[in-house]
Amino acid sequence: MNLFSKVSRTAGKNSPLEEEVRKLPVPVNSVFLGKDGRIEPAEFRQTDMTLGSKGHERIEQVFPETSAKNGSAILEAVVAGGSRGTAGKRVAVLFSGGPAAGGHNVLVGLAAVLGKDNTLLGVRKGPGGLVKGDLFEIDRRSVSSIMNMGGFDFLGTDRTKIKTAEQFEKVKQTVVKNRLDGLVVVGGDDSNTNAAFIAEHLEKEGVRCSVIGVPKTIDGDLAAGKYLPIPFGFDTATKIYAELVGNLTQDAASAVKYYHFVKLMGRTASKITLEVALQTKPAVALISEEIAEKNMSLEAIVDHIARIITLRRLNGLNHGVILVPEGLVEFIPEMGRLIAELNKVLVEYATDIADLPSLEHKREFLFPHLTAQSAQVMASLPPDLQETLILDRDDHGNVKVSQIETEKLLIEKIRYRLSEMKRHTDRFFGREEGKIEASAQQVEDFKKVSLSVQSHFLGYEGRCSKPSRFDAAFTFQLGMAAGSLVLSGKTGYMAAVTDFHKGGRVLALPLTGLISTEMRGGKEEFVIKRSLVELSSPSFRLYAENRDRWAREDCFSSPGAIQYWGPTCRQVSMLVALDQEYPDFASFDLGEEKQVLVE
Repeated sequence: MNLFSKVSRTAGKNSPLEEEVRKLPVPVNSVFLGKDGRIEPAEFRQTDMTLGSKGHERIEQVFPETSAKNGSAILEAVVAGGSRGTAGKRVAVLFSGGPAAGGHNVLVGLAAVLGKDNTLLGVRKGPGGLVKGDLFEIDRRSVSSIMNMGGFDFLGTDRTKIKTAEQFEKVKQTVVKNRLDGLVVVGGDDSNTNAAFIAEHLEKEGVRCSVIGVPKTIDGDLAAGKYLPIPFGFDTATKIYAELVGNLTQDAASAVKYYHFVKLMGRTASKITLEVALQTKPAVALISEEIAEKNMSLEAIVDHIARIITLRRLNGLNHGVILVPEGLVEFIPEMGRLIAELNKVLVEYATDIADLPSLEHKREFLFPHLTAQSAQVMASLPPDLQETLILDRDDHGNVKVSQIETEKLLIEKIRYRLSEMKRHTDRFFGREEGKIEASAQQVEDFKKVSLSVQSHFLGYEGRCSKPSRFDAAFTFQLGMAAGSLVLSGKTGYMAAVTDFHKGGRVLALPLTGLISTEMRGGKEEFVIKRSLVELSSPSFRLYAENRDRWAREDCFSSPGAIQYWGPTCRQVSMLVALDQEYPDFASFDLGEEKQVLVE
């Protein structure tokens, strides 16, 4: 075969790496292995472990059927101890929300545990496709082609939230028309909340269909402590971001002049930022939850970063990497208040504002409807950010926080602060408390150096990679768990795996035990509470104990690319290993590795 033919042959996901990655074995937990070593469904038994959340009595009122059926007890998978037995079941699966690496292995796990005697169907384009009834049968050849592959492209996905009576009725019609015995929803907190509502609706309607959730989100904010340390996708995404940030730390030290401001995905939780910081040791990593806990203003954050940049300059370092979580702006007290006020005013006066001819007219209309403090904050922001806050709204009329270029706002304000320090050195340098101690020569040298910056947003780069060995294994187990739950006739549960370091423990968490009540826009909402960075956690404490030295010196690490073979291919995230108190992070263990052949 000549080179022309070889290059042409790589089209259609047939690169040399993709072809080899498809062949990689995956661990199979012992609960899914029959006596002959073949994959079989597990059974689930009730444990004395329970899940409860805030406002549980109110939740039982909203979910009476599934609450009565499941209670708050967690189930654990055990070996079924017999042959497959179950046949003729029809199970549909859909992806919901943003992509995350490993989703395709959920389908492979489902197909493996269902076997040839049951039917697996795919729902095209997420919950929207479920409402439309857009289903197709997944054949065994297709399953083999997506083994260990990244992305959600096999099924597609969308962000439709099923919440109206009409939508629920259409879902019921889809289930009945397609004779579904099971529906598996792969998604984040909102998607699994939706799964809980679908399960409840079908139970009320007397439709026998098991609805099972599978936890997915690169943000890492869908977790349940020791029962579910992390959702799938987080491990792969943070490895990708850590590689890129590691490259930037090396570049900064090589060019000896740039500060790279890197915004990382994470709308609510700062888990991605914390994990990347632990892997790469940057000069600065802002953690939103700490900002909120300390009630730090935007000016205080600017002072903090400007001070670190100055101290590094005094030590001869005029470069570094600064990590900024995507959702930081909402955790800054005055910015959070401003956004909350804008969300209310822009919805209440949507028609009035839409009729105004220019941004300036919209600003003039808005300012009297804001508190004096929020109006002052708004006026202090750069014009392009003001425009984003006013014009870029989501379907509910709220600010699109992910569109706010927080890193560029910080750059602008830090640049001004450093300029101010050069103009008024007596206010910032000296031996008095709060001032930076420096010699006259150091101050003069400081005044000569300019701030050279580069800004980056790392987000979509981390969502659709081929999964890390951990995420490939984790998602395969989740798929087998979800399929086993359906075959066991369970509904209203989320598949979970824990104890990554000692063989894995397969659990089923009652969705109603994860749901809590929140007030959003003046209305009571039922949602799965997001898991945030806990400042008392071992992972944050380790970062807090080391960050001063990482700020003063170049201590960066460059972890490199995801490995599918080699010394780090079996590594779990540092955040999980630390917070779950594993003895090491270098080697996960989720069962006996097998070459999976879907029957």
